[in-house]
Amino acid sequence: MRPIIEFCNSNMSLGTDNIMKKLEENPDYDVIEYGCLGNCGQCYTSPYAMVNGEIITADTPDELYDRILIAIHSNEDENAWMDDI
Repeated sequence: MRPIIEFCNSNMSLGTDNIMKKLEENPDYDVIEYGCLGNCGQCYTSPYAMVNGEIITADTPDELYDRILIAIHSNEDENAWMDDI
């Protein structure tokens, strides 16, 4: 399953715009930008994104990027057993 990474347009001022562009370069990811993800309290306080429906937060955009990759690889590891069926 391809990871779905969602970003809030209102959170871009905290540096998530660069992270989104970087992730869009990978054809194995579905990267989507929304006007609002409904997490307004989070949106204005720190960089965040959603990976397969799970909120990922960080103090900096670079840390967010790393946490997104960890979440993607964690999901891949959890689902790897299904490939053997």
